[in-house]
Amino acid sequence: MPEQLSPPLLALWHDGKGDWKTAHDLIDHLNDRASAHVHAYLHRKEGDLWNADYWYQRAGKSAPDQSLEKEWEELVQLYLSLS
Repeated sequence: MPEQLSPPLLALWHDGKGDWKTAHDLIDHLNDRASAHVHAYLHRKEGDLWNADYWYQRAGKSAPDQSLEKEWEELVQLYLSLS
C-alpha cells in the first residue's frame, strides 16, 4: 500500500483492490467534501443510489453519467493532484 495517502485516496486504493467494506469504513465517519465525494462513489457502486445522491450533494457534486471505472479513475486523479 502506498504511504501517506489521504483518507479518500486510501479508501479508493482499498476499493481498487476489491475491499469495498474497508474503503467505506475509512470514510464513513468523515465530513469533508473529498470524503463525501468518495463516499458517494462507493454507495453508487453498491447500488444504493438514494444514499449516493445524498453524499454527492454533501460533496457539492452531481452524480456522474459515466461508468464506475471511469469515475474511480477520475477520483484518483483528482485527489492525487490535490495532495
